[in-house]
Amino acid sequence: MTFAQSLWLAIEIFLFIAYLVVLFQIVGDLFRDHEQSGWAKAVWILFLIIVPLLTALVYLIARGDGMARRQAGAVRKAEEAQESYIRHVAGTSPAQELAAAKALLDSGTITPEEFDRLKAKALA
Repeated sequence: MTFAQSLWLAIEIFLFIAYLVVLFQIVGDLFRDHEQSGWAKAVWILFLIIVPLLTALVYLIARGDGMARRQAGAVRKAEEAQESYIRHVAGTSPAQELAAAKALLDSGTITPEEFDRLKAKALA
């Protein structure tokens, strides 16, 4: 295999992978779009199977703006869910940790030195 053939093969592989990425984005957008009917989605999928490259280009030109909005909305929704989960898992605030440590100190469960360590950790 010559260098030119190897280079051409690398270019073909790159273009095929890029096409697959675009294809998966289009199919994902079709399922994410709640405004289109099931029949319209089926027609898009059918044309993606019959005339894949042309259909992908037409879809990107005709529905590219909506595709970007839906993707941004999905990302925003995922970020909000992640932030909510992090807040839930993180649990307590520094003030709550200090109050719990103070209660432990008052009950005699921990020493003042341990309280000071917990206080420094909570405020850090």
